[in-house]
Amino acid sequence: MTELSVRPNQPFDLEPLAELLVDEADLAKVNPNAKHPFDPLEWQEKWLNEPDDASYYLIDSQGREVGFFALRVGIGPEVRHLTYAFVAPEARGGAGGQLAAEVEASARSLGALSITLKVDLDNAPALNAYLSAGFEELGRSGDVATMRKDLD
Repeated sequence: MTELSVRPNQPFDLEPLAELLVDEADLAKVNPNAKHPFDPLEWQEKWLNEPDDASYYLIDSQGREVGFFALRVGIGPEVRHLTYAFVAPEARGGAGGQLAAEVEASARSLGALSITLKVDLDNAPALNAYLSAGFEELGRSGDVATMRKDLD
C-alpha cells in the first residue's frame, strides 16, 4: 500500500479528475447524474459550484493524483457531506482508511463538527473503511447506507 496525501483543489482544476474518470462505469459510480464523457465545465457549473464546497485530490508518493473527494456544506456550516469520493484502481487496497483519515482532517480544517456520507452497500471495501474509521450507520435506503461521524 502506498502512502497517500491530500492537496486542496485550489485553484479549481478538474483536468486530473477528468483523467481519473475516463471509464463510464467509474463516472457513474461517482456521480450517476453526470454525463459521459467527463465534462469539466459541467462539474464546475453544476456539481462543484457552491462557494463553500471544498474539493481535494489524493496524491500518491510519486506526486500523481490517484483519488478525489469533495466536502459540501451539509445541513449547516458545521456539517460537511462527503461526496464524489473516488480512488483509482491502482491505488486501492488499503486506501479507504487513508481516504477516511484525509476526509476527517480536511473537514476539521473547514471547521466541521460532523461528517455525513452515503455509500453503496455493494461497495464493501468502502463501507468497511468508513466503519473502521468510526463512522456510524444511520440507516439504509435501497442499496445505499447513510453514515455519520461526529468530530471531537
